[in-house]
Amino acid sequence: MTVDRNALKKWRKVREFALGLPGATEEFPWGGSVAKVNRKVFVFLGVDDGSHPLGVTVKLRDETAHAHAMAAPGAEPTGYGLGKAGWVSLPLQEKGAPPADLLCDWVEESYRTIAPKRLIAELDAR
Repeated sequence: MTVDRNALKKWRKVREFALGLPGATEEFPWGGSVAKVNRKVFVFLGVDDGSHPLGVTVKLRDETAHAHAMAAPGAEPTGYGLGKAGWVSLPLQEKGAPPADLLCDWVEESYRTIAPKRLIAELDAR
């Protein structure tokens, strides 16, 4: 599978943004990258080695943001029952995939649903 350069650029920007949030750490629990805060995942980043399509998975509780994300090309509720809790999987290589800035907004929203109040206050103070 070839890696779409534009998708890879977006993926790297989203990863860098996620890991720049207060208290964020990167782990590889299932081989793919995840960003965690307070030991809880707030974004699944997967892998960038071309073995799987590039994508990100975020938790969106806000109904408008969730509906917007679900309207993106190829977006779907995340498997393993996570979709019921508001998780959305977004492929990055689809034509018309969301731009990096919008993906970063969704990553921030996902972070805010999971991060402790003190870290959200630190983010708001930036």
